[in-house]
Amino acid sequence: MPAGAPEASERQEGQWHVLPLEGTFEIVYEDSRGIWSTRRVEARELKLGPGRTLLGGIDRNRSGYRGFRADRIRRLTDPASATRIEAGILDWLLARAQVQRRERVALRRSLVQTARKRPLNPGPVAA
Repeated sequence: MPAGAPEASERQEGQWHVLPLEGTFEIVYEDSRGIWSTRRVEARELKLGPGRTLLGGIDRNRSGYRGFRADRIRRLTDPASATRIEAGILDWLLARAQVQRRERVALRRSLVQTARKRPLNPGPVAA
């Protein structure tokens, strides 16, 4: 997560359950008119709602935040892991969000344990 960015957290937005998701993906997307395009998306979240799931993130082609229906993503490529998926895309995105959630929880626990182990600084001693 970029420095200064708010910490990603799982949340509820009305009827939408929002899972944080990080990564840069190249997707082949079919829009509502049936037109296919290739997009580069910096993922921010996976939004699970009534009857659909959206991959939300910054669309580098359109220079702004966009939501992409997971059922319209025809191919997803993750350059970081050299993964290319053409089936089971939603399952892969959900699994990735869960792995990242576990990593955030483990990091928080580690930071808390480290903070507890530090000796308290009593400050200057009065003479």
